[in-house]
Amino acid sequence: MISTNTEISSDKQVEKKTIKCVVWDLDNTLWDGVLLEDDCVYLFPDIIDIIKTLDSRGILQSIASKNDYAKAMAKIQEFGLHEYFFYPQINWNSKSSSIQEIAKSLNIGIDVFAFIDDQLFELEEVNFSLPEVHCINVTDLTNILDKPEMNPRFITEDSKLRRLMYISDIERNNSEKKFIGTQDEFLATLNMTFTISNAQEDDLQRAEELTLRTNQLNTTGYTYSYDELNYFRKSNQHKILIASLEDKYGSYGKIGLALIECAESVWTLKLLLMSCRVMSRGVGTIMLNHIMTLAKNNNVHLRAEFVSNNRNRMMYISYKFAGFQEIEKNGDLEILENDLTRIQPIPEYVKVKIMD
Repeated sequence: MISTNTEISSDKQVEKKTIKCVVWDLDNTLWDGVLLEDDCVYLFPDIIDIIKTLDSRGILQSIASKNDYAKAMAKIQEFGLHEYFFYPQINWNSKSSSIQEIAKSLNIGIDVFAFIDDQLFELEEVNFSLPEVHCINVTDLTNILDKPEMNPRFITEDSKLRRLMYISDIERNNSEKKFIGTQDEFLATLNMTFTISNAQEDDLQRAEELTLRTNQLNTTGYTYSYDELNYFRKSNQHKILIASLEDKYGSYGKIGLALIECAESVWTLKLLLMSCRVMSRGVGTIMLNHIMTLAKNNNVHLRAEFVSNNRNRMMYISYKFAGFQEIEKNGDLEILENDLTRIQPIPEYVKVKIMD
């Protein structure tokens, strides 16, 4: 029996976070041998299967190796694995600084990284400098695919395509660097379409995944299971909205989620989140503006809950910029309200589709 209290998951803690990125060492880890001593190195058995299986689960991968960049990348390309590794750090820096650089480039938290190495010194250095990182000795590699943190609860369509979506992001970012003009002018060249719809049953696996994976652009950090979300989907007292984005480079997938508790005269936004991958695309306020419009059209007050986690300040700023004002505070929980007198127009550079 599922509770009707929408705060049922607010205190829920995930015992072990699902890993979002695995960072590999090279010498005597990915392959047998030391590349600078002998060019004839060979991949360890099952390495290709492990890399491809992690990829199919939506887990990104990279490299932190003390090596010669050109020589190592040539060898990785020779093995046909170059397309699996994002922002490889092949240099003489510390492994911890390399992992930090990868995390910055991917824009995901250090606490969802795993690092694999054969050298105890390197593992201890990372463990000391970045205790949030899950360190794995290569001798434990045989059971890596069975580790709970390497097994997302659901493997969604977005999971399967995650690497390709990141490749598209790199193409977009490279185009933006070369573009001469304002950011709005660049965004207009992307031909973006932002779609908002009521969540359907086949959206719920991804919706659960979003609540678990999205930490920065997340107003409360509440996590909800598939069953809980399905209860809210069927409830007359709730709305679940899900958003997707696509442009000329391809789909970003389902990147936004909102849970609204609908009382007779007051709607309360229990959760609003957006994937960090769309942070620079100027679409972060579209979902919120749509909800404000819905509330105004239904002649109800609109409130929103906000719980700071030291990483989601941007969402608080978004609420304040949209006209929300604090009316109550209870510990870490802030209740905000909007008088709905000022709803921002949709940016001209994006087409918005509302699906019933």
